[in-house]
Amino acid sequence: MSLDRSLKTKGSLTGVRSVLTRAERISKMQSDKKFDAKKDKVLGIPKTRVSKAG
Repeated sequence: MSLDRSLKTKGSLTGVRSVLTRAERISKMQSDKKFDAKKDKVLGIPKTRVSKAG
């Protein structure tokens, strides 16, 4: 018995993500000098949108 194509998940994770993960946000904010690991908390940092190229 085969799966319906709407139930298959192949390729769904290869799309464009709209928001970075926490580790990616922290590294981006550190490079922009907007995050200091000694002063700022890891939880509650703002979300950083990913701009589409093209």
